[in-house]
Amino acid sequence: MGRRIFTLLIVWSASLGGMRWAAAEDSQKIWDAAPHSAFTDLIVWKGKLYCAFRVGNGHVPQKAGDEGRIRILVSNEDGQDWNEWVVLEEPGIDLRDPKMSIHPDGRLMVLFAGSKYEGSRLVGRDCRVTFADGDANFEDQQVIQFDSSLAGPVDWLWRVSWAEDGTGYGVVYQPDKKPTAAQLVKTRNGVQYEWVTTLVVPGNPNESTIRFRGDQMWIVVRNESRVGSLGHSKPPYTQWNWNDVNVRLGGPDMERLPDGRWLMSTREYGATTKTVYGILDDTGKFKKMGAFPSGGDTSYPGIVLIGDHALISYYSSHEGPTAIYLGKVPLRDFVPGKTSN
Repeated sequence: MGRRIFTLLIVWSASLGGMRWAAAEDSQKIWDAAPHSAFTDLIVWKGKLYCAFRVGNGHVPQKAGDEGRIRILVSNEDGQDWNEWVVLEEPGIDLRDPKMSIHPDGRLMVLFAGSKYEGSRLVGRDCRVTFADGDANFEDQQVIQFDSSLAGPVDWLWRVSWAEDGTGYGVVYQPDKKPTAAQLVKTRNGVQYEWVTTLVVPGNPNESTIRFRGDQMWIVVRNESRVGSLGHSKPPYTQWNWNDVNVRLGGPDMERLPDGRWLMSTREYGATTKTVYGILDDTGKFKKMGAFPSGGDTSYPGIVLIGDHALISYYSSHEGPTAIYLGKVPLRDFVPGKTSN
């Protein structure tokens, strides 16, 4: 396994405050107790809802001591009453952009980046993972190992999704390459990863979310210099078909609806920015269905489907310093033929 290198701080507190949905479609602030809170993810594990995000003094550190930490909140599945659950931190290392999944052995897996800064200048990065088997019993952080001659010094494995056969897949993006490169990798234990193929997409691909429909893999890819991409492939996932998404993406997440279509949430670019959601069809056409109260620095959603609703976490600065929000949308809003909001 990987070397162990960090400090874990567990925090329990009183409720952060009861939250009641004001309408069938709504958004409520669930955390704002930091100068900068951002980059969310959302998951249901062992009957409870978890929201993970980074907290810090700014988008990136400006000086020693500014480094970000990973905070995870817990709620019942209704998402109405939230409590602090755990904080992951390491002195001198900026921890950011947590992504959660459930390992096939039942543990909660939390993936994130560990960046080293000198002032505001990034000088190095590795990818970290830790696991919880129940309550807040987290294992030590481990540095992810990439078994590939293509590995670089600032590679970022942004999210891992698990296939039905117990194999985890993720996309490593390499911002030091010109243009940016994207590598598909796989794992069984969540720590050691094997190279599968290089994803040949135009522009500068980076943040990517993998989902499955049966054994077919689908990847939605953010691009730093153009619109996003949507690809699909069958095992062994080395031959890909790609379509342009008709919009630029920011921190995209998607989940498969009960009828097989893709619900996607992302940042909307334009004269103003919003965190939006809608249907992404198999050709890459995104049909916006609505926008949450948001603006400025916003996006990086996490999506879960619970009962007859979708819950979507995101961050936004429209009310001042960036804070964490949870949106709730009825699944009936996504029936074919529904018009955009």
